[in-house]
Amino acid sequence: MLEASNLSRSYGDFVAVKEVSFSIDAGEIVGLLGHNGAGKTTIMKMLTGYLEPSAGFVRVGGHNVETDPLVAQRQLGYLPESLPVYPEMSVMAYLDYAAAMRGVPTNERPAAVAHAVAATELGDRAFAPIATLSRGYRQRVGVAQAIVHNPQYLILDEPTNGLDPTQTQQMRVLIQTLAQQATVILSTHIMQEVEALCTRAIMLRGGQLVLDEPLKDSSNTGALRVRTSASIEEVSRALGVSAGAVTALAGPSAGSLRIETSSTSDEECMRISRTLFEAGVPIAGLNVIKRDLEALFREVNEESSDVAA
Repeated sequence: MLEASNLSRSYGDFVAVKEVSFSIDAGEIVGLLGHNGAGKTTIMKMLTGYLEPSAGFVRVGGHNVETDPLVAQRQLGYLPESLPVYPEMSVMAYLDYAAAMRGVPTNERPAAVAHAVAATELGDRAFAPIATLSRGYRQRVGVAQAIVHNPQYLILDEPTNGLDPTQTQQMRVLIQTLAQQATVILSTHIMQEVEALCTRAIMLRGGQLVLDEPLKDSSNTGALRVRTSASIEEVSRALGVSAGAVTALAGPSAGSLRIETSSTSDEECMRISRTLFEAGVPIAGLNVIKRDLEALFREVNEESSDVAA
């Protein structure tokens, strides 16, 4: 488990991160979300031990990153947003160097480098100088150096930043493949990245944690859409609920009604459908209203702004 407890980081009077806590279990793919300046990169630097927290602590596999850094950091792979590389070195030479810095024994390094090259599909650029690589291939080199020591936790800061659509899709596939063997923490401000890759979202605003939940839960609005020619009053009467629990949907959903419900399970949908049918209410369709991550992100940030005001 990777655990962050009451993490805070200040620069003089400016508080970049304030009392952020979360834990990540093995096998999860977690998206760390927030506007630019929300504190994502600062938190990632503290998770890896690159930056000391002003307060709080990080534990990786039970080892404190600050007091037992070597043991903790051996379990971590890190791709920073701007990867420092030696452009004159070839991909193989750089990865061999990275493996040495990570403490991979000399006799195990060739196999470790070969595995990282194969996993990131860098074989056709293995002996090319890094300076000659495209942005997409440089990002692959960054991922390769992060996994060369076979870490249990992989921390990726904006891995698709600056990539074209084809390169972005290739990076997504690569991350999904790597997630089969390592826990992945992915920092991004791109909602589609998290929806495509992650099982859980952690949202930050102004350096504070504002949401932490599985994506399957965050998409649930607790409401159903029913397409019907019946009125709000007829549907409310059939279901035995107050008029406020049934409202009209506008825009593309015109001609549909929204039903607030305590559950959107299949069983509840079947119950509501059967109740309406037995009451003689015509139904052309009934489905769960889903909320995409972008809408949730906007909603959470608006709520936080209201609280701050």
